[in-house]
Amino acid sequence: MKVGVPTEVKADEYRVAITPAGVRELAVHGHETIIQSGAGDGSLISDEEYAAQGATIVPEARDVFERAELVLKVKEPQAEEVAMLGEGQSLFAYLHLAPNPELASALCDSGATCIAYETVVDGQGRLPLLAPMSEVAGKIATQAGAFMLERPLGGRGVLLGGVPGVASATVVVIGGGVVGMNAAFIAIGMEAEVFVLDRSVDQLRGLDIALGGRANTVFSSILAIEELLPRADLVIGAVLVQGARTPRLVTREQLGLMKRRAVLVDVSIDQGGCFETSRPTTHSDPTYEVDGVTHYCVTNMPGAVPITSTFALTNATLPYVLELAGKGVREALTIDPGLRAGVNVAGGRITHPGVAEGVDMELATVEEALGSPAPRAA
Repeated sequence: MKVGVPTEVKADEYRVAITPAGVRELAVHGHETIIQSGAGDGSLISDEEYAAQGATIVPEARDVFERAELVLKVKEPQAEEVAMLGEGQSLFAYLHLAPNPELASALCDSGATCIAYETVVDGQGRLPLLAPMSEVAGKIATQAGAFMLERPLGGRGVLLGGVPGVASATVVVIGGGVVGMNAAFIAIGMEAEVFVLDRSVDQLRGLDIALGGRANTVFSSILAIEELLPRADLVIGAVLVQGARTPRLVTREQLGLMKRRAVLVDVSIDQGGCFETSRPTTHSDPTYEVDGVTHYCVTNMPGAVPITSTFALTNATLPYVLELAGKGVREALTIDPGLRAGVNVAGGRITHPGVAEGVDMELATVEEALGSPAPRAA
């Protein structure tokens, strides 16, 4: 199969969808990798490194899209990229379609089969392709929040860990999944007072063990959030509903409970955000203020550390890329129910329940959309 990797064009996105090691694995299995010149520059991977492992380097994105049967990307395709997708092609990338009806509709019109990293599941129902970037984003969320609390950046002017004789800052993490756990882990390491909220008691029990009892675990409710907001210097939104739009858990009215110049970091912004006042920002212009509270809502937080993120992402995606290329997309989707769960758009139709609800479009099964035979066990 011909696998294509264009340069990412989303603002401030420095990751790339494959490493030289990934190219080598594809080549060994008889597949051709077509990479746009400069695609790896943001991650300090040169064209020469890709070529040395068997990649074909082409000058323009259009050269990649015209030749590739399977297009690998990191972030959701931008308008100019959607225009180059066509029927018979497959796209494998983070899509985050539930809060983006325009993109969902455009991908339906393209006729391509679009598989979202963030809704692929493994045998235990986990999200193996979202997990590595969630780990990175969780850690960055605390780092970024600590930085934005500095007075020159508009924050309150408090040090997360305090010093002897001066209390540490209070960090409230809403959501105890992979993002939340990693955010809490870094906040604990910076010696903050940490609260983690989640609606699963089992999840909180696991977090208490994983974090060594060094964070306060709280069952998430409207009242619990309202009681913690006045104490918080930094609030991190780390809520995920698989494939669906994120519920809004902090309203604008509730901002009035917070300290002046406190900081909100919304890691859920890719799925619409969990604060009512959230709107997407970029690394170049990461924050804005609403009612005296600083909001950090960068939609590609892991893009700030592209070397770490690119290699972590390829480690996770490569087995699935090899499966899609080796078996063919339709056969791979028929055999592997976890990979089939990743299909968000196929045959011009929405095929994921959370996406269909988020964009208010009719839902079809993958089999209906592709006209495929019924799935069989692996």
